[in-house]
Amino acid sequence: MKFRCERDLLVDALNIASKAVTNRGTLPVLHGLRLDLSGNDLVITGSDLDLTITVALEVGGEKNGITVVPAKLLADVVRAVEPGAVDITAEDTNLHVVAGRSEFSLRTIPKDEYPNFEEPTSSPVTVDGESLVRALEQVTPAASSDDSRPILTGVYMVAEKEGFRLVATDSYRLAVRDMPGASLLEGQSPILVPSRALTELARLIEGDEEVSLYLSEREASFVVKNVRMTTRLIDGEFPDYQRLVPDSNPNKLIANRGELFDAVRRVRLLAQEATPVRLEMSSNGLELIAKTQDIGEAHEIVDASYSGDELVIAFNAEYLLKGLEIAPGEEVTLETTDNQKPAVLKASDHPEFLYLLMPVRIS
Repeated sequence: MKFRCERDLLVDALNIASKAVTNRGTLPVLHGLRLDLSGNDLVITGSDLDLTITVALEVGGEKNGITVVPAKLLADVVRAVEPGAVDITAEDTNLHVVAGRSEFSLRTIPKDEYPNFEEPTSSPVTVDGESLVRALEQVTPAASSDDSRPILTGVYMVAEKEGFRLVATDSYRLAVRDMPGASLLEGQSPILVPSRALTELARLIEGDEEVSLYLSEREASFVVKNVRMTTRLIDGEFPDYQRLVPDSNPNKLIANRGELFDAVRRVRLLAQEATPVRLEMSSNGLELIAKTQDIGEAHEIVDASYSGDELVIAFNAEYLLKGLEIAPGEEVTLETTDNQKPAVLKASDHPEFLYLLMPVRIS
């Protein structure tokens, strides 16, 4: 194998493909990136078997070939050389990197041990990338990071009458985002996509690029320009989230999202050692309170309108802040029944968004 490429283009491609590489696996070959050159077309692949990312790059090819190189080392070397053209040559068990007056020789990994990944064969459906990024940023934070409960680490994607819906929960909070007018999953069964893959997908999308989705029985592939990301779907039944969302709540608080976010962020400074933030809601408005024994307490009045019974309810400060951060628009509504049932955070002018919070018991 032999080719020439501009350093910055190659660094970007290596960094993207490396997002799927892991050092935790039992297969040493998966610590590497697979480089496949055919003519002027270079395909770089990184994978941990659950997530696979391939990047296609046009280079100045001289000799076709395939090699597997330690991912981090190769990326670090190419990033370190001077800007300009980089010459890559692979022969036998070594890969040579030459740029300017720098020259490196890296030991390769046996290429025959690298898994073969088939390209998707289903027909693609497309969705606007900018809209998808906004939706993913509002939903993926609510997914669990606990691998002992794999179903909750995924984002549930299901077709709706006028589009499709994204849902994620870690059992303490739940985020729902509708994508009206997008036929991404029309005629398809619901799928459960690892949130890790969707988080990486959101980082890949720039501007108003279209995203193409290919679905098979066990995998989903997302294509953005010259990058294809394939992830195994999570097998299992997602919780019946709809029964958690109250049909109606008698109490309603309306506040400016930014002002409430800033107030919670300040009060949270005294909500240490897993202490929740209390919300005292009445016809007079809203007061935020945080008390931590032997440390201190904080109080802040927030401009808000409230209708319903007087209520004191407490939430995990981080979860409440995240809900306020990802909610769209300038005004939010917090709907409650009592201090033990789930509360619903909505964006006043964005009915496609919903964030449900479980309250924390207080004495």
